[in-house]
Formats: sequence, C-alpha cells, structure tokens
Amino acid sequence: MKTIYLKIVLLLVPLFGLSQEKDSLNSPLISVNDSKIFESINIGFDLRTEFQGYTFRGGGQDYDGVQFENGFTALRISGKLHEKVDFNFRNRFNSGSEVQSLDRLSNDIQLAYVKLNANEKLDFYIGKMFGFYGGYEYEFSPLYILEYNDIYSNALAFVTGAGLSYQAFDNHQFRFQVLNSRTLLYEDLYGDVVAEDIEEPIWPVNLVVNWRGSFFDGKFETHYSASRSNEVKNQGTYFFTLGHKYQNNNFKLMYDFQYSFEEIDTKGIVNSLLAENEIAENVLYVENWMRAEYQFSDKFQGLLTLMTSTAYDNFNTTRDHIRTSYGAIPTLYYKPFKKMDLRLFAAYIGRYYDFTAYATQNYDVGSYNRNEVRIGVLAPLNLL
Repeated sequence: MKTIYLKIVLLLVPLFGLSQEKDSLNSPLISVNDSKIFESINIGFDLRTEFQGYTFRGGGQDYDGVQFENGFTALRISGKLHEKVDFNFRNRFNSGSEVQSLDRLSNDIQLAYVKLNANEKLDFYIGKMFGFYGGYEYEFSPLYILEYNDIYSNALAFVTGAGLSYQAFDNHQFRFQVLNSRTLLYEDLYGDVVAEDIEEPIWPVNLVVNWRGSFFDGKFETHYSASRSNEVKNQGTYFFTLGHKYQNNNFKLMYDFQYSFEEIDTKGIVNSLLAENEIAENVLYVENWMRAEYQFSDKFQGLLTLMTSTAYDNFNTTRDHIRTSYGAIPTLYYKPFKKMDLRLFAAYIGRYYDFTAYATQNYDVGSYNRNEVRIGVLAPLNLL
C-alpha cells in the first residue's frame, strides 16, 4: 500500500511544478517579445501640475490662497485591435470615482469606446465618448485648457451612446450621435424637485449632428453642431455651436459662438441661485470664446484666450438677465526638450462675474472677480 502512495506522489510532483511554471504572473497573455502587438497599442500618461496663487474680491468673497494643484492627471490607452477596429480609453484620476446610476461607469472614466471602420468614408462609434459638439474650445483635451468658459465648465462632456462619421468629400465631414443625455437615473437627479412639469422620460436621449469643413487649402476651418436633448419628459436643451479657425504658418486664431436654450437648467448656473429642491426653467446661455496661438520659436509659444458668457432666466416670458462673466487667460509655453512634449508654462487667469440689478434684488448676490497666477508643467507623456 505504501508503494502505491509513493508512486502517486512521484507522479503528482511534476504536475505541481508544471502549474508553477505556467502561472499567469510569470507567463503573461501578451508577451513583450511580440513586437507587432505593441506597435498597434499606445499608452500615455498626461499630467498638468501647477503652483497657483489667487484672490477673490467682491460679492461677499474676500480671500487669498496659494497652493499646489494637480489640474489634470490621466492614463490613456488606445490602439488597433483589428484592421477595422480601434479602441480608446482614458481614466482621469482627479475626477469623481462614484459609479453613475444610469450608465454604470464613474465620471473618472472619460473615454471607453470602440470605433468600427466600415469603409474609407464611414466609421461607427459605440461606448462612452465625447459628444460630437462643434467649436474648438471643446475639441481641446482638458490637459490643454486651464479654464473653460461657463457652459463647458458645467457641461456633461462624456456620455454613453453610439455615433457615426461620414467623410462625404475630401474637405467636408458629417457626424451624428445618439447619446444618453445624463449619467444619473431620474430619481437620483430630480427625485426631490418640487415642480409639476418635471416628470421622468422614457429615454433621456441626446441627438447631435455635426459638420466640419475645410477651405483655402486648410487655412480656414469650420466646426458646427446642433443638438437636442431630452432631459425630463417633454423638456430638454437646444444647443448650437459655431466654431471657426484660421491658421497660417506660426499663427492660429479660433472663435466659437455657443447658444444653449435649456427648458431645464442643466448647467446649474441659474439654478444655483434658487432655493433647495427648485429648478430653473427656460434658461438661456450665450457665449463667445476666442483663442490665439503664436509660435515664436521651437521652444516658445504664446497663447491668449478671451471669453464671455451671458445667462438669462425665464427667457420665454420676462427674459430676466442674470449675469455676464468675462475671462482673459494669457499663457506662455516653454519646451526645453526637442524629442519630448514637456512644457513649462506661466499663465494669468482673470475672471469677472457681473450680476445684474435684477439678480442682486431677487437672489441677494453681488458681482465679484477672481485673479489667479499659475506656474507649472504640462506633459502628454507617451509611454508606449
């Protein structure tokens, strides 16, 4: 009997050794020796870290501050899974990590979609992605925007849905999307709102159409979009963007016009003035955004961003002007390395929020300004 046990043990020992040798920690599914796989995958780490000093004055706000801040920190992975299938993923670490009740992803996962190439002119997208909105402010990664204008500072930029793009002509592309209009379920967002006309829709959907044009050998471009979202039953947002860009040699000039009529205030600027459990309706936001860029040399680049944003309440009836905000952001980039896109920057951010007499009388608010200086580093680091 002992001889039988001994034989069984001797037979099992090599099997145990084999399982250790084939352990997944020691033998990854993707081998580093397979260079073809890594040629089609891009991994990057984006960061913007800055030292900032700021002051608030007016409107009951009177304080100063100095601090370091991680303005943007994200891991991005993209690649080609097949000759007709691409994927794109981005996780922003300094964003909300709570899983949203509607799309079942947290807000720190900004991109998680695949692109299917049907032919040389037609592409399909599905997953969590950016909306196909027009304009050039929105087209920049948040890595490169020190401060957005009011609409995009408060907009839901990354949502789940499907879309397509069609390159109709060499210089003209059309895109269309069907998206969720929000990431939270109705009861999580509007459950306690006191309003008779706020009801849950069958589908909180957002439809986006987009046109991109190029003229004069690419020196002048247009980027327009129109969208209609259904936020609650029979009420939503009409959003129009007209973007324009001129570029010639070392100079670029971009100008966006934004018009957002919101039957339910989704940006929250007017809504923040109301009492708890109330919501602003028939709100209008009108914006202008301009950015100029000039490449002085291989190492130095100058930027100037100017913006305004005007908010109205009860636009269908009394058209109550609430406030107008102004912004100016001059910035200087310095690139010390030729083969690495690492930029040192210095910037000033000046914002002024001008509340009208109507807003002051009805909501007990006052105008204020914010002045800020930032010095930092900006780097889209390509790891693979």
